[in-house]
Amino acid sequence: MRGAPTSRSRLGALLACAALVTACSSDPKPVYQEETAPQSVVTEYDASLEPSAAVLSLVPDDATSLTVTDFDQLRLVLGYGALDGDSSQRERDAFWRKAPTTAALSLGLLASADARLRADFGIGRDDVAWEATYAGDASGWVLAFHDSVPMAAVQRAVRAGVGPLEGAVVDADRHLVTSAAPPDGADSWGATEELLSLVGREAISTYVDRSCLDFDSVFGSGMEAQLAAAPKAALRALDELDAYSVALGAELVTVQLGPDRGDVFDRVRLADVMPPTDPDFGLVMSRGVADPSSGRLGYTLADAPAAAALTKARTLPFAVCRSLG
Repeated sequence: MRGAPTSRSRLGALLACAALVTACSSDPKPVYQEETAPQSVVTEYDASLEPSAAVLSLVPDDATSLTVTDFDQLRLVLGYGALDGDSSQRERDAFWRKAPTTAALSLGLLASADARLRADFGIGRDDVAWEATYAGDASGWVLAFHDSVPMAAVQRAVRAGVGPLEGAVVDADRHLVTSAAPPDGADSWGATEELLSLVGREAISTYVDRSCLDFDSVFGSGMEAQLAAAPKAALRALDELDAYSVALGAELVTVQLGPDRGDVFDRVRLADVMPPTDPDFGLVMSRGVADPSSGRLGYTLADAPAAAALTKARTLPFAVCRSLG
């Protein structure tokens, strides 16, 4: 059947037990997905990897943030694992009506052009396995189509300049479409070992940022200057943070700060001791736990759409910069 998921392994909602160390001894231990062993570098595209890892060789080093949405995983989570471009309009519409109730960070780059793509070229956003966008000094996007999608039709749509496909680059052999020619592997995110440790986990969406977050951008303008002595001390106790990732699943959120983090317990508690965000982070991602050796934080996903909104807005208390004030 056309549009079947790619060869990348799909375990769906089967999660392996890997309990994190809890930030508070009375907290229950969550069930966690198995941690993958990161590769040192990935300078060649490998479709067998999870999308957040596979895309790294296609992201220019000048980019500072990356957003990945795995539509095949989203289809599985919502019970539409066999959905593709050949499915009925009714099924496809039902899926997209449910998608906003999840933690998906995108509803598809091709959404605005879907009707024309389907009418004129026989393809559409339901033929996309996953997509990624990156921003910073370099910005662009990547679309990974299902293996059975006729890439000649995609090439015709690109030549016709349909929607975001105008000016895109088609790699028919790898079923990829990129907004610009991909970088050399040595000049991509895949050549940076530290970034490999942040990605590769099964998720609906993954966000990666190569910076920490300014306190006032998270909690509100002027809020750091108003902090009492105890919260100020908590900020000074943090270690420097150069990058982080957020993997949003169906029920859990996994944050990766990089291995050997002595400040993970302090960071997981920041949402409790600092001013509330809007919406309140603790009500959206709850029951925070931490593991210093892997640098992972884990949360129960209490409000999936709000979690996606907080992530896109970069309103994430655990990722604030260390304060020397």
